[in-house]
Amino acid sequence: MNTSRTQFFRAPTTPSGAVRQPVFNPSLLAADFACLKREIRALEQAGAEVLHLDIMDGHFAPNLSFGVPVVEAVRKTTDLPLDVHLMLSNPEDFLVPFRKAGADCLTIHIEAVPDPTRLLDEIHKLGAGAGLAVNPPTDIVVLEPYLELCDLVLTMSVMPGFGGQKFNPVALDKLSWLRKNAPDRVWRSVDGGVNESTIRSCVEAGANLLVMGTAILGHPSYRDRFEFLRDKIASRQ
Repeated sequence: MNTSRTQFFRAPTTPSGAVRQPVFNPSLLAADFACLKREIRALEQAGAEVLHLDIMDGHFAPNLSFGVPVVEAVRKTTDLPLDVHLMLSNPEDFLVPFRKAGADCLTIHIEAVPDPTRLLDEIHKLGAGAGLAVNPPTDIVVLEPYLELCDLVLTMSVMPGFGGQKFNPVALDKLSWLRKNAPDRVWRSVDGGVNESTIRSCVEAGANLLVMGTAILGHPSYRDRFEFLRDKIASRQ
């Protein structure tokens, strides 16, 4: 296993110790799967630092996405860190398979595992970053006992299942709470409806890892899209 990739998830800083600017985390769920290798290369060339993979089982989330073989294929295609989001009813059965497939961070849902202590510990023992996700209706405070065990907390701004949903602003209050209560070393991630209209609000609330699918994928130039979105973060309009 490549420890330099998993190290990305240990703290939102550069190898020199500088605090990273908000990081774009392109979601491959929105990629053209007929040209997946080309899509990944274009994201790399645009400056992507990490890739997000959504795993859905049709039970916890009302959709099916992809499984271990696709993660294996992505791992063979890129050396970027892979942020694997397990939207599964039984994530405990899949930690080892997805880690072996090449996941560098494994994120489970508090709604699927009300006491995630054991699984977060197991993820660390596997040598991966450990993430904990929370859906829009769930009170962010339920995560408080587990924050010290996390490398990443993922605030969902839509219900898991489908891309292109409208951003739920409840995520902003949760991000603000995390900024005040989570250790500084924990990535504050947000996923769902993050685009040119909502990205600045997310960053101002405290997000430093921005999962985006259709806001990036499918546009003519990913490099231009990255620059456009960075401008939106910096804009005061």
